[in-house]
Amino acid sequence: MTKAELRKLYLEKRSTFPAADVIAVSGRIADRFFESVDLSRVRTLHCFISIPKFNEVDTSAIYNRVWLDFPDIVTVAPQTDLATGAIENVIFDSDTEWNENSWGIREPAGGDIVEPADIDLVVVPLLCFDGRLHRVGYGKGMYDKFLARCRTDCVKVGVSLFPPVDTIADVSESDVALDLVITSNAAFNTQAETRKSRVRGTTLAS
Repeated sequence: MTKAELRKLYLEKRSTFPAADVIAVSGRIADRFFESVDLSRVRTLHCFISIPKFNEVDTSAIYNRVWLDFPDIVTVAPQTDLATGAIENVIFDSDTEWNENSWGIREPAGGDIVEPADIDLVVVPLLCFDGRLHRVGYGKGMYDKFLARCRTDCVKVGVSLFPPVDTIADVSESDVALDLVITSNAAFNTQAETRKSRVRGTTLAS
């Protein structure tokens, strides 16, 4: 299936998820995230902020635990220029005040900007993904553009309510594959064996 076909299908699938189930699954995804990724040498972590009305995976269970267990990690959230699709990385913490943009996405009301080159790990939104860890997003290309500006050794982690699809028919050269995708039942990477990334010792485990 093409991205457009998969996007339509998985938006429909996700819309049928009861809110309580999304919260429960998100908690299991967060647990698996901390089982699968060694954050001990990560200094800066980018995490998308979930949109509850779209039934996105609730990432608050991830960044709240990062603040608790890894207080030295700087967390940044996306602030998007809706005209250009450019993403800036704004530092946020438990005291951050938030605004909602015209797409209904919460963004930090203020804060210091971090350059993509300084980010060690990105938690990436998606609708679905395939076995090669290519993702289908909302079709704006914002995260692909942003990830292309990150270091080649920046670890890219997707979180998904659904298992992988067989294939995405129209993957292009501009699509940035992920290093790891976590569901409530499994952590998928592109290699069968545990490997170490070049990001300051961060470990991705099968």
